[in-house]
Amino acid sequence: MKELLYWIVEWIAKIHSHILRLNDAYEYNFTDKELHFLVIGMMGMGFIFVVYPVFKWLEKHDHVMVIAWIYVLTLIIVITFAIEIGQKVTGTGNMEFADIVMGVFGFIVMFLVFSVVRGIYKLIRNLIRGDRKDE
Repeated sequence: MKELLYWIVEWIAKIHSHILRLNDAYEYNFTDKELHFLVIGMMGMGFIFVVYPVFKWLEKHDHVMVIAWIYVLTLIIVITFAIEIGQKVTGTGNMEFADIVMGVFGFIVMFLVFSVVRGIYKLIRNLIRGDRKDE
């Protein structure tokens, strides 16, 4: 996981350098804030064009829990990074990547336990009702 994050950071740094070279070569003279506005805005719209159809498909096939899981996992990752960065900035703890990994792992394990309990509940409920439809 650590290697993946380093690879992502290196990849982003290369893209950043390329964009700055383009900005200089064509003398656009965009400020750092304007470049963030343009690049993050375009990246966000690109994600929308990919994520929206996937979520629509999941919703159509009654997989709303998957959508909720993806959303919560994203929040957990952002929150754990924010906590670790906050510890570094305030000096209230050590900023450690392992803490982020363990926090995310904790959510995944607890969600798996929840999923098993939920599956058993639905199985028993369906056996008692005699229906096969899974809500």
